[in-house]
Amino acid sequence: MHMKQHILAALREEFEQWEELLASRSEQQITTPNLPGDMSIKDSIAHVMAWQQRSIARLEAAVLNREPEFPAWPAVLNPDSEDTDTTDYLNAWIYESHHQTPWTDVQRDWRTGFLRFLELGAAVSEKDLLDSSRYPWLNGYPLAFILIASYDHHQEHLEKLQG
Repeated sequence: MHMKQHILAALREEFEQWEELLASRSEQQITTPNLPGDMSIKDSIAHVMAWQQRSIARLEAAVLNREPEFPAWPAVLNPDSEDTDTTDYLNAWIYESHHQTPWTDVQRDWRTGFLRFLELGAAVSEKDLLDSSRYPWLNGYPLAFILIASYDHHQEHLEKLQG
């Protein structure tokens, strides 16, 4: 199996695991805060969905051969920063931005976004996906890193829900 196919297969499996988890829970179980930080499963889904929108922007940029057009986030902070304080602030902002959104909307947006992410990943050639110099706006990272990071992020939150 080629690397691209392997990565996309892992992402599809991750998506299916999330779908199974969500199907096994009632809306009340999904929306009731019972996770660290007084978060619900819905809040966790909104969190990974918001971060994945940035990944979708990168994949769209690759497919359209242009610079990424990211969703509007607080302009004072760099979402690509490794700084823990910045990440914590952005995660709090994501929570506040989506906490009151109805579950059906969060689920729809997450699902649509994940499927779009898979579609875009499939549209990029394996050569372009693995070439760390292909997209200068990735600062030396290959586009495959974006796919793998999204998988890791979803997996991290799924493990917390299953544990």
